[in-house]
Amino acid sequence: MKLLAIATILPAVLFFATSLLSGILSNRKKKVIFYSSMFTSILSILLSVAGGFYVFNNGVSEVTLLDYQGLGLNFRLDALSVLFFGMIALLGFIIVKYSVNYLDGDKCQGVFMGRIAATIASVQLFVLSGNLFILFIAWVLTSLFLHRLLVFYRDRPRAKIAARKKFIVARIADSFLLVSFLLIFNQVGSGNLEVIFEAIKQGNINGSPLSLEWPTVFLVLAALFKSAQFPFHGWLVEVMETPTPVSALLHAGVLNAGPFIIMRLAFLLNQTETASNILLLMGGFTALFASAVFLTQSSIKTALGYSSIAHMGFSLFICGTGAYSAAVLHIVAHSFYKAHSFLSSGSLVDLVRSKRIVTPQRLRNPLLIVLGVILTFAIYTGVAALFGIDPSKNFSLLAVGLVIVMSLTLLLTPILDSKRSLSTLFLSCLLVSVVSFAFFGFEHLFHMILLNQFPIEIMLSTNQAYVIILMLSLFAIAILVQLLAPLYRQRQNNNMLSVHLRNGFYINSYFDRLVGAYKVKK
Repeated sequence: MKLLAIATILPAVLFFATSLLSGILSNRKKKVIFYSSMFTSILSILLSVAGGFYVFNNGVSEVTLLDYQGLGLNFRLDALSVLFFGMIALLGFIIVKYSVNYLDGDKCQGVFMGRIAATIASVQLFVLSGNLFILFIAWVLTSLFLHRLLVFYRDRPRAKIAARKKFIVARIADSFLLVSFLLIFNQVGSGNLEVIFEAIKQGNINGSPLSLEWPTVFLVLAALFKSAQFPFHGWLVEVMETPTPVSALLHAGVLNAGPFIIMRLAFLLNQTETASNILLLMGGFTALFASAVFLTQSSIKTALGYSSIAHMGFSLFICGTGAYSAAVLHIVAHSFYKAHSFLSSGSLVDLVRSKRIVTPQRLRNPLLIVLGVILTFAIYTGVAALFGIDPSKNFSLLAVGLVIVMSLTLLLTPILDSKRSLSTLFLSCLLVSVVSFAFFGFEHLFHMILLNQFPIEIMLSTNQAYVIILMLSLFAIAILVQLLAPLYRQRQNNNMLSVHLRNGFYINSYFDRLVGAYKVKK
């Protein structure tokens, strides 16, 4: 069965070969590139299914083709890598198939397909990596091949500026990750992931446990920069000059590298509270900031960009709480949702134009608003009790669930505070219940699948608990402001705040000056 483990890296090899082929054939024989890409995408799906059965029956498997102190050609099949590999396989198939029609007639379509293939191959290699060396190489390759896609249309100045900003941020992330990996290798004496995990579990670390503090902090910083977190997030909403399939691949796949590296090295993160607190604060704040800016955008793709920033921040926040299974669930759900959003963004405009959306008239009754909040939390509490969630043992999971249930108040409360029918109110309550059931149910399923991939016991310190409570309070304030907004809709200050939010409080302007964006003729 080792042959199956080796076969899982075959799609990455074929995608890289397709990329090279596109450079040789250029656009003379585009169909060869199309067929190669489609064949490899389908093969990826089949191998991900076979790999899932193999891991289910045999557990973790490693393939080492070349090794030196845990560094070399080493690939790892476990529940986490197979799950992400399957997700990438499905998304890759959809994006490749979409690209064939989307760029039909473009004189550089063959080159584009080759670059898409190389980027998908890098992401596949990244999630299957079995040691720090391959993990770092794939991390860098993913960024470099994505850069080639971002500058696909070289005659567009805005595309070049956005790509330049992304390139700078990515190189900073690379530097942090390299330092982190060098420190980990120095402490453990091996780059093999399984050896590192076992060393951390058994405490076989050179020096004191505090020696893992700095490697983990640098790891977290790399993840924050990679996933477009505040304040270096602006490039992500400016890369819309590139073809739509690139946006789908970027937002649904490449951005996941930040949360994935945290999940992959979760045993390391569990050893220090400093790194977790950074994730909680920066990830949580970015989620709040980007969500607020998202609500003010008139451009669909810009709004989707801020949505991705917010979702990446929330994913990293979840990792900071230690609820890794919930983080994986969120990443997988977001990836499919965001890929669909980008690929259907054009048709969505036509759909909105053809339909008139009628919203219920709000009564603006504070008592009904409070009642809506209480009712939503009551439903959530009841569902949590049915799943046997113990607050003393599952604080992290409940904290993540609280953020979700707070967002559900925005669904139920406007219905309650409006001229509604009882059937509409009943359906709203039913929807809140279904979402709550889905969250706890799928989280439990992912927890069982990924049982051995993450620390069994997440020990939150008092400081970490305080930070989580602080961020939950900020989330609650943001939700409360949205719930009460109809009562103060006509205030002039609200309109002024909306203008500043629409421009992201001009944070991105400082980065524009740094890269000389204002000197470029548009």
